[in-house]
Amino acid sequence: MSIVNKDIKTKGYVIRRTNYGEADRILNIITPLGKLSAMAKGVRKEKSRLAGAIEMFTLTDYVFHKGKGELLIVTSAKMLNHYNNILKDYNRMELAGTILKRVSKAADSTDNADFFRIVDQSLNGLNNGLDNRIVEAWVLLNLIKASGEQINIQRDVHGDKLSAGHRYEWDISENCFYVKEDGEYDENDIKVLRLLLSVDLSVVARVKNINEMIGKILQLIYMIAQL
Repeated sequence: MSIVNKDIKTKGYVIRRTNYGEADRILNIITPLGKLSAMAKGVRKEKSRLAGAIEMFTLTDYVFHKGKGELLIVTSAKMLNHYNNILKDYNRMELAGTILKRVSKAADSTDNADFFRIVDQSLNGLNNGLDNRIVEAWVLLNLIKASGEQINIQRDVHGDKLSAGHRYEWDISENCFYVKEDGEYDENDIKVLRLLLSVDLSVVARVKNINEMIGKILQLIYMIAQL
């Protein structure tokens, strides 16, 4: 990122587009600086030089001019990567759209550079054919964390450390685990949760047997996220 003479240069992803007037678009863009709103003038005209670079699921190098109004003005947009494989599969495209909506909502209330990381890695993962469930699980947990909420996967409802040799269930009201002899979850499930919160998505994808475990883990994450 650089700022020169009220110009801002940064990379980003469009997370929402709204037509404005006859040929313009208002863009919401997630960047390492946070969520930015900008006007792309004349972008809907047939010969616009900006059009291809502001498509959804596209990483773009932007230059914005900061004027007197609230909206930045897009003065330059260079496409760095377009994740066209996402568009070839309806389920991937639907999940990608849902991720952008969730990030947009979270970024309205919290300023965190991790939102850009979440979008960047999830779109890369979906474009490269990573299991949708792994992507969704990683995104949901990391969105909770980036929004400033605490996820208790270290101690149980009584304050005791989660440990091997015990089985657990998730207490929705207390938002933590409790010991149960025939509980659904064991130390391996807890290890996966901790991994999802501590490493990049590409690393999670290489974990042995992750595809076999992720269905149960995703259902648990739905409870943690209260979805």
